Amino acid sequence: MNLLRLTTLLLIICISLTSFSSKADDPDALLGKWLSSKKRNQVQIFKQGNKYFGKLVWMLEPNDPVTNKPKVDKENPDDKLRNRPLMHLVLLTNLTYKGNNMWGDGEIYNPEDGKTYSCEVSLKGPNAIDLRGYVMGLSFLGKSKTWTRVQ
Repeated sequence: MNLLRLTTLLLIICISLTSFSSKADDPDALLGKWLSSKKRNQVQIFKQGNKYFGKLVWMLEPNDPVTNKPKVDKENPDDKLRNRPLMHLVLLTNLTYKGNNMWGDGEIYNPEDGKTYSCEVSLKGPNAIDLRGYVMGLSFLGKSKTWTRVQ
């Protein structure tokens, strides 16, 4: 009787670990809508081919306080792009899945300073990611922010 209980317990543990590990290493776990660390923007992460992208889909303050018109990409270094709307702008580009709940080799555009940074993302749980932007290809020369999933 004790052997039967032990065998059943081991079988349940093995099944649980197998189902957890397959969910834990899901390349598409990044898909969905994410709230920025400052809670002022939401980015929809989507997949095209085998790469991941993110576009701005919600802003706490979508309009310029002076003109009351939708905010534009006024800090962009390219004069021709300074009038494009921020809403629906693709900010996150070309992330590839590296395994073990990590995505890298991407870039993130920051409309607040008009700069594009190298980017990597790690899944911290089903509802949190750490997004790291950095310069010169050196991850240690960067900053990480935690984004939370929008339910």
